[in-house]
Amino acid sequence: MSVRSGNLALEELEQLISRREIDTVILAFADMQGRLVGKRVAGRLFAEEVAAHGAEACNYLLAVDVEMNTVDGYAISSWETGYGDMILKPDFDTLRLVPWLPGSALVMADLLTMDERPVAPSPREILKRQIGRLAERGLTPFVGTELEFIVFDESYRGAWAKKYEGLTPASDYNIDYALMASTRMEPLLREIRLGMEGAGMYCEGVKGECNLGQQEIAFRYAEALATCDNHVIYKNGAKEIADQHGKALTFMAKFNEREGNSCHIHLSVRGADGEAVMAGEGEHGFSRLMEHWIAGLVHTMREFSLLFAPNINSYKRFAEGSFAPTAVAWGNDNRTCALRVVGRGQSLRVENRVPGGDVNPYLATAAIIAGGLYGIEHELELPAPLAGSAYGSDAPRVPTTLREAAELFERSEIAREVFGAEVVEHYVNNARVELTAFDAAVTDWERVRGFERF
Repeated sequence: MSVRSGNLALEELEQLISRREIDTVILAFADMQGRLVGKRVAGRLFAEEVAAHGAEACNYLLAVDVEMNTVDGYAISSWETGYGDMILKPDFDTLRLVPWLPGSALVMADLLTMDERPVAPSPREILKRQIGRLAERGLTPFVGTELEFIVFDESYRGAWAKKYEGLTPASDYNIDYALMASTRMEPLLREIRLGMEGAGMYCEGVKGECNLGQQEIAFRYAEALATCDNHVIYKNGAKEIADQHGKALTFMAKFNEREGNSCHIHLSVRGADGEAVMAGEGEHGFSRLMEHWIAGLVHTMREFSLLFAPNINSYKRFAEGSFAPTAVAWGNDNRTCALRVVGRGQSLRVENRVPGGDVNPYLATAAIIAGGLYGIEHELELPAPLAGSAYGSDAPRVPTTLREAAELFERSEIAREVFGAEVVEHYVNNARVELTAFDAAVTDWERVRGFERF
């Protein structure tokens, strides 16, 4: 990760702790849902012990549902195995200040078993393995994520008390690219931008989006692991800053019947010397590597959809004419396709438009790399680009439910080959847990339609 204001070396952190400018170090990782979890450690203890040896946390953190309930079906953690510990090992390439939390620094952790083996279902480990496979070919992935959210004038506790009904969005109409209406949110948005700059990120800007209160703050691309670390830190930090402003924001893929929150993921690959290996003399200005890469993404898209759209709500976003994709196809600068190719030279890249704001970036980026590598390894031929609207095309469709996506992932021989059976079973079980809970729930939709009329 390139060093920017806010990034720290361990020696700098130790000096800040000794001067009592930093008193708390947050040791964090992303769980299955892509949420930042971990613990706050006293600065002096971190410098004296945790920096060298790590800390422990219960391994159930990778085996719970969204409500943090312990659930059955995970090999990694259960009542039968005693819900033991795992090691949180700091990755000091990620050490940074947290400007919106006084006296605090943060470092991301890798997860190890108590005998110091990587925890295979950890999202960060899943991505690192795919990056390693690319590295064996002398290739490095660069990633940018475009994360949208909706701002509400209520606080998080106020929204909870209202059961998230009747909330007041921070704008009253479509403010896509509008400046005046977004200015109302600028005190919050500016503090988020400056906070992330102070945490070592390269903030490019902010723009209004289509839904009421909807915004997108963009950050400069970086190497894949750094981008995903930044993504989860930003997502968590944006919520914390909103809470300090008495407001709430959501990254739900589909909060209401209007436009959803997307998280388009841009990924390019460079060679060992930084050369643009995706650009070439072929049709569309592609190299053979790029042709195989896109072909692999198309080929694996349906089977890997669980890693792009991990929740029941994710699939509500895939609606025709919504700028969210419904067809598994690629196109040149075509926003109706699941895969949009943009850029030239080193910036030539594929934008995956399937993920929503609820995506776990480590899992989705790992799936993109794995799909591209599958195309390279099997020398898959590039299908023709789709011209015009993909919504009315006869291209294969993006799965329409979590149940369909989980079944495709579970049956996928490719997924088991590239991720391993342990990872596949772990995330299929996560989907089953959500489906079981949802199938048992009685929704407002059912009451409105059935209370009097059935």
